[in-house]
Amino acid sequence: MALIGANELKKKMLIEVEGQPYNVQDVFFATPTARGASTMVRTRLKNLLNGSVLEKTFRTSEKFPEPDVESATVSFLYKDSEGFHFMDSATYEQFMLSEDSVGDGHWFLKDGLMIELFKYNGNAVSLELPQYVELKITYTEPGLRGDTASGGATKSATLESGLEVRVPLFMKEGEVVRVNTETHEVAGRA
Repeated sequence: MALIGANELKKKMLIEVEGQPYNVQDVFFATPTARGASTMVRTRLKNLLNGSVLEKTFRTSEKFPEPDVESATVSFLYKDSEGFHFMDSATYEQFMLSEDSVGDGHWFLKDGLMIELFKYNGNAVSLELPQYVELKITYTEPGLRGDTASGGATKSATLESGLEVRVPLFMKEGEVVRVNTETHEVAGRA
């Protein structure tokens, strides 16, 4: 098993800390001004098993084992009372994740959406959404001319998944928008 040094950490890398698998969300290298002090690595880590986020600082000399995590590209099939169902596009194997494992990601799941699924010790544990997902506007009030002087006004809109977002006044029902899965903000038309 290869060890990963703290100075080698990058976003979306998988590491094991205290026996738990983590996905590196953010990395920042802090170089102290004092002589002889070692560079510190500040990280934001997401636990693949329970979804909790941990902010932790490491010395550059620390090393981490690679977790026994497999990544598979899967497509979303459907949701029922048991949870969310996915199918591996290579092996056609089906997986199920509970609502707790999916978390806020359920706002972005639609039929056929391709996402990364993480399997820890052979069991499906969490998923990683793409940065942007395209969703259709199912309800929004019509925008009225002259509502704004600056041109930057927005209105509330409900998307096909039930997520409520702010969109520019000119957008109408039936339009498809790109939504950032991290910030839940609309990035424009699809």
